[in-house]
Parts: sequence; structure tokens; C-alpha cells
Amino acid sequence: MRHVPSNTSVALVAALAGSSTTGLMTAGCDSGSPTLVAQLSAVRALEPEPDPMILQNPSAAIPPQCYIRTQDDAGQVHNPCYVCHGRPQRPTYVEDDELQLAYDFPAPALDNPWTNLFVDRREAAAAIGDEVILDYVRRDNYQREGRLLLAETLADPRWDRDRDGRFSGYVPDAHFDFDEAGFDRAPDGSFTGWRAYAFYPLPGAFLPTNGSAGDALIRLPVAFRQAEDGTEDELIYAINLAIVEALIKRRDVALPEAVDEARLKVDLDRDGRLGEARRVTFDWAPREGRDMAYVGRARDAQALGELHLAAGLFPEGTELLHSVRYLDVDGDEVVMAPRFKELRYAKKTRWLTYADLELAFAAEERERRESPDRLELVHGDTERGVDNGQGWLYQGFIEDAAGDLRPQTYEESVYCVGCHGGLSVTSDGTFSFARKLDAEAPRGGWFHWTQRGLRGLPEPRTSDGGYEYSRYLERNGAADDLRQNHEAAARFFEGDALRPDAIEALHEDVASLLLPSPSRALQLDEAYRLIVVEQSFIRGRDATLSPMDTTVHRRVAPGSPTGISEPLAR
Repeated sequence: MRHVPSNTSVALVAALAGSSTTGLMTAGCDSGSPTLVAQLSAVRALEPEPDPMILQNPSAAIPPQCYIRTQDDAGQVHNPCYVCHGRPQRPTYVEDDELQLAYDFPAPALDNPWTNLFVDRREAAAAIGDEVILDYVRRDNYQREGRLLLAETLADPRWDRDRDGRFSGYVPDAHFDFDEAGFDRAPDGSFTGWRAYAFYPLPGAFLPTNGSAGDALIRLPVAFRQAEDGTEDELIYAINLAIVEALIKRRDVALPEAVDEARLKVDLDRDGRLGEARRVTFDWAPREGRDMAYVGRARDAQALGELHLAAGLFPEGTELLHSVRYLDVDGDEVVMAPRFKELRYAKKTRWLTYADLELAFAAEERERRESPDRLELVHGDTERGVDNGQGWLYQGFIEDAAGDLRPQTYEESVYCVGCHGGLSVTSDGTFSFARKLDAEAPRGGWFHWTQRGLRGLPEPRTSDGGYEYSRYLERNGAADDLRQNHEAAARFFEGDALRPDAIEALHEDVASLLLPSPSRALQLDEAYRLIVVEQSFIRGRDATLSPMDTTVHRRVAPGSPTGISEPLAR
């Protein structure tokens, strides 16, 4: 990938920031300034090629967090590793808790390729200025006046890699215009099938205080949205989504309203009769004669073997959408910005049974033992995304240097498979839906973060009754994996000890940890904008300001211990 040298990026950002018309604008601006047009044309010339298939970083699937120094200079051990590496629940068969104990990398990955972590961006970020970055993050680069800008971009023939006359991957069709039940609406008021859900971010890099706001949408295939006669039915769809939620969470899920099971021909609450149900009861043990069923047309498709159902698995055809946003400031509150950093899409294209998945994981483990220095081969391309080996295709869209969204390159998408392809923490290769807010939450957890913020949500509990974020703070001794969030550290720690008052406040309101101050939010926005101008994502996309040499390894010795004495359970 071609990129702008850091000194050039500083000058280019300064030039763009100095435009009196728009500040840091996207290339779709309506400014007639020849100087600005020339600047943006120069930026465009620095974009990556549309479809390079050679990995400059052969270990792109190993995320930056894996290079963290878990033992500091004082000998204190920090363990953020347990969040991702532990004991799985079937049908995830990856047992990777031993990765908490040692840097078990293949030889090509011993040198840390994520060199953006060691760049000092403080001076360049400060030069952008808060007013300029606020103007930038408040400009929506996904849609404008009902037009889906990214969909228009993908109509450009340069993204048609297979030259079949169209872009063969996902073409965005979500409008991010949600009703009171979280359903996305097109400009004409019709349903797009997408539904937003709120979830607790995974501890660490995914917390907004560490640089980005993220949302999640789900869409099930058409059969799940229709009654048996083929008519669209919002209640049928809501029930099927509740059934999928029960399967992924493996527990009962309340329904939005009481429903007539006789009409649906399914005993949803598993009480042995077709009466009035107010919940979906999780009761799946097919070897013992206990099974579950979808409703509406999906029920008929399931009976014909066209759709499948199993605990811990999404049905084939499920789609997930996740926007990663800049942070905006509304008064004293940090909120999700209109501007997208990325749009991430996943589709389950194949149904794999428990046995299929177990065989696949066993084959992968056998290859790892026999060829420990061989890196994983990831199938895919720029146009369609990459295959995670578990029946899912993952595809991403990311900002070009001028701020418009473009398809990720093959290498930039391989980065996604590191987390979605083989971690014990995932549920069917995914994170967020298993962490969806429960029925007791506002709107049953079916809302978008632009409709309601994080403020006032209680801290999530672990399966053993503990507090998840408090446990992370205690075990890691910091509020982020890189241990560079000094603002949150000062809020929650007195020396090496947690502050009881701060932890008590966190139990009642996660915003005390998850949201940064306005000044920190803008600094992280500015730092990330520099990476965008450089187009240096293959060297890391974490929003960092100061170099991470004290907390991140530049190189690790083969099999070197982390200093963690025994694996911790989640």
C-alpha cells in the first residue's frame, strides 16, 4: 500500500485545515476553490490500489493488542488477555486460554508490524485544532439528503474487480433512520429489514473512551420477516429475532407483547400447550427430544430443511452491520459522531453444524501443531470480503484520504479475521449480539445509540455474578489494553488500587468509564485523522497520541512468557 510519509501528512492536514471554506472536507464538497480541489486531488492520488492481493504484513490477522507488554518495568503483571482468550462454549471449539501465558507467535509475526503504535502524533494532532476536527466529524460521509454515498461510490467501475459489470460485495442499503422499535426505515417509510440493537462494548479497545463509538444492526432473511402467507409482518420478525437472541444468549428472552401461540403453531414458552406466550424459552437439547422453532414463513422453511436452528448459531443468511464512528461533543457530553471511520458488514453464507465446526477447528489446531510458523491463509478479495472459515464473509469499508468511504483492501480485511475467525470469546464468530442489552433495558435493547446514549446504563454482570468492567480494571490495572488512557486511570485508580467510590459509581452508570472527556475525545479524533490522511491502516488503526514503547513490544522472543502465572476465566 502506498502511504503519505508522516511529515507530508502533517503538511497536508494543515493545508486542508487552513481552507476557509470547509476545513477538512470530503471530496464530495461543493467548494469551487481550485486550491482545495488540487489538495484533495493530491490526497486521492495517495489512495491504495483497488485490489492488491499481496500482504505487506503477512500476520495481518494477529491484532495489535497481542503485542502488549503484560509486565511493566516495576514487575507488576497486567492481564487484559483473558477478555479474548479463555475457555469456549460449544460450538466454539477454540481453547486458547494458554495464550494468556506466552507470546506464542509464528516466526513471521515476532516483529511487531503495527508500527503506528510507535508514532508520536501529539504535535500534528494539536495543529489540526478542535474547531476543524469538530467540523469534520459532524459531516456525514455515509449519506446525504437520502442518498447513500457509499452505494454511489461502489457503482464506480474501478471497484468492480471481477469485471462483471457490478460491485459483487455488499452494497449499503441501511439508512440509519430508526423507529421506536429500532427498525430501520427507507426514505419512503418502508422497512429495510435492518434493526438496531444496543450492546455493552467489549472491555478494552472497543470502549468509546479509547477512541471510537460503535453501533450494531442485524437483518434476518426475508422468510423471518413474513407470515406464512408471505405478507410482511413486523411482529413475526420481532419474535424471530427474539428466538435468535435466545439461541445466541442461551437463555429466555421476553417478547415485546403477549402473542397467540395457536396462531403461530409454535410453543414459544415451552409450557406444553399453545396458549398466550410472553417470552421465548430457551430449551434446546435435540438428542433429548427438545427442540425449538422459528415462526411464520421461517417455520415452514425450517421444516423443509431450508433454514436451520441450533444453540449458539445464527441462521444462514443472517447479516450484521457495524459502523465505527468518530466521537462528537454535545455540550459536556461525548456522543457518536455522524462521520463513519468504517462500516463493517458480515453475512453468514453457509450453515455449518456442530460437527462441521469441530472438525474445522481440529484441523486448524493440528496444522498449528505440525507447522507452528505457518501463517493462516485467508480466502477472499477486496470486492467480496474475506471468509472466516466458519461460514461467514466479512467485508469492510474505510475512509479514503479525503474522508470518503471506500472498500477495504484485501489486507485491510484480513485484519478483521484475527478477531472474528478464531477466538474463544466469540459466539458464532461474532461479539456484539451475545452482549445485547436484555429486555429490562430501555426498549428491550432494540435501539440505536443516536436514540439513547450510554448514560444511566448499569454495569454488566458476569456469569458468576461479578461486575465485568470492574473486573477488567482490576486485572489489567488500566482502562485500556495499551495502558495509555491516563484520564480514565486517574478517575479509577489511586496508585495501583481501585477507588471504591469510582467503582460504586460504575456499577450504577457505565458512562463513568465508557465516555471520555470532550478534550480527550477530540484529541483522539485528531490523531486518527492523521492515520486516515496517511492511509497507513496496514500499520495500525488505533487512535493513539504518544508512542507506546513502554507498554507495547516492538519484538517478542519465540514463546516468551507474559508473566501471567495462570489463565484467568472471564
